[in-house]
Amino acid sequence: MDDTLHSVRIEGVSWYGFETRDRVPHGLEQQDYHKILATIHAVGFNVLRLPFSNEAIESNTVPDKIGFINGKGKMNQDLRHLHTLEVMDHIIDAAGELGLRVILDNHRSDAGDGPQASGLWYTNRFPESRWIADWQMLARRYKTRLNKNGEPIVVGFDLRNEPHSVGSNGGACWTGDEARNGCPPTNTTQNWTSAAIRAGNAALLENPNLLIFVEGTDCYEGDCTFWGSNLEGVRNSKVVLTLPDHVVYSVHDYGPSEYRHPWFNESTTPSTLANIWMKYWGFLIADNIAPVWLGEFGTGPNSSDAIDETPGSQGQWFASLTKFLIAHPAIQWSYWALNGEDRYGLLKFDYSALHDGGSAREQALAELLDN
Repeated sequence: MDDTLHSVRIEGVSWYGFETRDRVPHGLEQQDYHKILATIHAVGFNVLRLPFSNEAIESNTVPDKIGFINGKGKMNQDLRHLHTLEVMDHIIDAAGELGLRVILDNHRSDAGDGPQASGLWYTNRFPESRWIADWQMLARRYKTRLNKNGEPIVVGFDLRNEPHSVGSNGGACWTGDEARNGCPPTNTTQNWTSAAIRAGNAALLENPNLLIFVEGTDCYEGDCTFWGSNLEGVRNSKVVLTLPDHVVYSVHDYGPSEYRHPWFNESTTPSTLANIWMKYWGFLIADNIAPVWLGEFGTGPNSSDAIDETPGSQGQWFASLTKFLIAHPAIQWSYWALNGEDRYGLLKFDYSALHDGGSAREQALAELLDN
């Protein structure tokens, strides 16, 4: 694994909470963070995706959602009285000790749950200038934090979680989108392509070893998929940075339990699903245009959530997607999520162990990890 992860397939998992009002990854009230990280490593993941909000990392807050004792004794003692960024430091350092790499994900601006409703990468309170300044600060902060082999632990920045349109003309758009009046770069309040270039270049000035992950939008020329997952515009308008080989495009994909798109129907087959993925983002790999990271995908713990031949079902989607990833090993991926409280979560509610070790879902992920 080299310092930019170019030589190894990213096989990651998201552990969220820094972006919420708790301002720390969830589960720290129940378990020691070393134990949670050890579970990530034991499963076989090699990358940890850490979502955060601008508010959380800018605030000088000591989080109160950290426990220091459980049924097995003391825990998280070294996190006492630390501010959010200092907690992030400790988690990143501990991840590095296990050989894990970290990708930071700007999930939203203000502390809260889920993607930013506006679909944009900024708010009135946290304008683009602060968004970029925060990325520069993080680039400087983690540039010299190295693992025992002297390699960077933080290897990439996922610039913004799920940019998307809102209504007919609101939210983010991609350069060249004729349905959005061409979405020219001069439209600095909505053109996500150019914003990603500005932020990516600013981060690379501070740390030229970073990978810059750029998610798509949801719609392009009236053709829509999941938020952040439409990269059709890249055919005509690429994200070109000062270090162009440091760009990785990113998408999220989910099944009908998340949102029932028209392609989930009685005629759905693994082939029709593969055609959808190729249409929106897989073509970048197939045509050797650019690397792609499936930054989020997830399903529930029941067998029907992971294996089901019923056309248009959640299980059919998940089984088809994992087989698609195995067939296209150049596609990087990261599962959503580790969190025990999440409906797709891999851990038990108390974060003590895997929710369903040996299940169809776990077997599918194990096949991915062995690929």
